[in-house]
Amino acid sequence: MTQAMNTAVAGTASQWLLQPIGGRALKGPQHYAHSIERGIDLTDPEYGALLGDDAEELHALFRGRPARFWGSTRAESKSHAKNKAIDDTRPGDEVLFISDGSVIARATVVLSFRNRALAEKIWGLDEHQRKAWEYMIAVDDVAVLSRPVKHVTEALGWKKDFVQSLIRQTGDKAHRIHALLSTEQPAVPVPRRADRGRLTHDGLLQAMKTLKTNTKPEGPARHKPLALLWAVGRLTAGQERLAPWGEFEDEVGALLAEFGGKDDRRTPEYPFWHLRTSGLWEVQGVTDASFKPSPTALRRAMARAGFSSDAAHLLKKPRTRAHAVALLLAGHLGHTDVDRAALLERTGLGGYMSASGQDGGDPAASSPVGRRSRTVSALDRDRDLPSLVKSLHSHECQVCREPLETRDGRYSEAAHIQGLGSPHFGTDTLDNLLCLCPNHHRQFDKFGIYIAEDWSVHLTTTGEPKWKLTILPEHRINPEYVAYHRELCLRSW
Repeated sequence: MTQAMNTAVAGTASQWLLQPIGGRALKGPQHYAHSIERGIDLTDPEYGALLGDDAEELHALFRGRPARFWGSTRAESKSHAKNKAIDDTRPGDEVLFISDGSVIARATVVLSFRNRALAEKIWGLDEHQRKAWEYMIAVDDVAVLSRPVKHVTEALGWKKDFVQSLIRQTGDKAHRIHALLSTEQPAVPVPRRADRGRLTHDGLLQAMKTLKTNTKPEGPARHKPLALLWAVGRLTAGQERLAPWGEFEDEVGALLAEFGGKDDRRTPEYPFWHLRTSGLWEVQGVTDASFKPSPTALRRAMARAGFSSDAAHLLKKPRTRAHAVALLLAGHLGHTDVDRAALLERTGLGGYMSASGQDGGDPAASSPVGRRSRTVSALDRDRDLPSLVKSLHSHECQVCREPLETRDGRYSEAAHIQGLGSPHFGTDTLDNLLCLCPNHHRQFDKFGIYIAEDWSVHLTTTGEPKWKLTILPEHRINPEYVAYHRELCLRSW
């Protein structure tokens, strides 16, 4: 049963959990290798049958990837610090795993729950107390570290140089751990999260808009925006926000070779390391302030990098992600020699080339949401809504108001404003539909026109207002869907 957990309050510091994994007598290294390093396959029926009330949330969190679990038993004394740590653990907390006097890894808590049956299946029973480690946490973004634990205890001002059992650190002590383990060493100091507060939607977009790149006579270097677009693609595909250096080197290096400027050097280590100054990025595995980010050094450090947890959380929201993709394309990759369609396909963001998305099908067809099982997974359309919106407008286009007369009567098309296909995942509702003629449907789907906040319809290329959208009292349109489409037209700032 999932325990109630408070979401982090804006501007407060993260909590840190110091978690010894236990010695060989308790099978600590064996359990760690099993449930953290390798992870648990939630699709395995032996585990899946034991997930209980948390099954849906766990599947949503890991989306086919191995789930990383750790567990604890409660101390006998109710006032024990270990019990306090168990009760107060919440998503977003950071965990330091400790073994044989060293901090061996850090991770982020994504769920805290209690499940005796699952714990017993994963780790068995404590051979001394005959208890299951049933107070469980699911963690993500596991990063390998190698640091003497005494560095942590010294930073906390402890006299002892070991951690005996699970303990929680908050406030100033959490700040000290953050400062100790922070890998951010930019030329221009960047405030710690605790000082600058949590990243917001507007803050993320502003950071992308003002992204600093090296400027040369032939124009700005493309290393950073290409790396960020690649990282957005990873999140969209449900992958972990932090990527190992080897994967980044291969994939971003290939993007630089294909889409970089003619004088841009193929140096993926540059964005991997220097994106830290953007306020959106973090690097794990490097603690030396004098570190020089060569490919060999990054490989030796087993470094990982990607969006910060705040940025990744925001970018999982469709509207924020759509706006971010538009900003990167328009603000930093608007060069005439950049094939945007090919770039989006290469980064897994091809659905952003049309308002209907990758699974939206022909925009001339009505398309709505929900899925039904057949031999393939297909969008399950509500067949009544397109007929309703066309009937309400008497088949007159809401943009040009011109009816298209055919032998069999008037013809019009129902267009979804926020497409139902991936990666838009709009809703199949009347307030997300327009009645359009075929020309303006195609133009709307390919971002040739957009709807402003005052319901005027503009040409995307020039921003010129050309029409006024027809609005009926019985057909209310949700401005949020209109804003989503407008952002994809690169006309929202």
